[in-house]
Amino acid sequence: MPQLGLGDYKADNGKEAIDAIHWAVEAGYRHVDTAGIYNNEEAVGKALQTASVPRGDVWLTTKIWNDDVRAGRTTAALDEALARLKTDYVDLLLIHWPADGYLAAWKAFEQALSAGKVRAIGVSNFMEEHLADIVDNGEILPAVNQIEYHPYLVQAEAISFSDMHDIAITAWSPLMQGKFLQEPLFAKIGKAYGKSAAQVVLRWCLQNDIIVIPKSTNQGRIRENGELFDFELSEDHMIAIDELERGERLGPDPRDFDF
Repeated sequence: MPQLGLGDYKADNGKEAIDAIHWAVEAGYRHVDTAGIYNNEEAVGKALQTASVPRGDVWLTTKIWNDDVRAGRTTAALDEALARLKTDYVDLLLIHWPADGYLAAWKAFEQALSAGKVRAIGVSNFMEEHLADIVDNGEILPAVNQIEYHPYLVQAEAISFSDMHDIAITAWSPLMQGKFLQEPLFAKIGKAYGKSAAQVVLRWCLQNDIIVIPKSTNQGRIRENGELFDFELSEDHMIAIDELERGERLGPDPRDFDF
């Protein structure tokens, strides 16, 4: 699974999403992250069909939404997603949130893995108690847990549990929904490397062994967000960013959500 990907949250279901994916592929990205609730899987499918590299060269992640989990229709929802994406498999399928019924959904995920509809299965927004349920009741461990992760929110307990079970972490909102621009430390560190504040934050994630999927539909920012592998933050700079952690969520709490 490539450590850098393009997030498609809030991209439209047409030219905007298609162009963004094409620009990302041209910039060297080989990982695209979408979801049923994003309502753009058709565009993602078209983009991958018309990209400059074969479908098999791009890691594709999608997610099953809460309503389908609660209704016990995970398998049907996956089949619908595959039809929208115009592919017979996805590389990674995630349960989007720990909605009621996620253990039954996980069983359906395991069956989809055996059937070849997915190549890896995982979860999103699962805290340590939710992960423990999967570990205790499932036959296959999640490959990935996608959670909110950025300098203001590290979620050490969920990451520690994931590390114990070799579950990789993907960060959503690694750029803090734009709030990184309000933190002068990132730009200050960036000057030492000739890099932008955004590149500093994303590089900090990578050096913490976190997969990042920054969302953008701007060609220049997509290219910039991908230029992360020609520099390395010093230990002092990593520690300085670590010290910004303050447990601040920008999104919903996985232990208390109502959608």
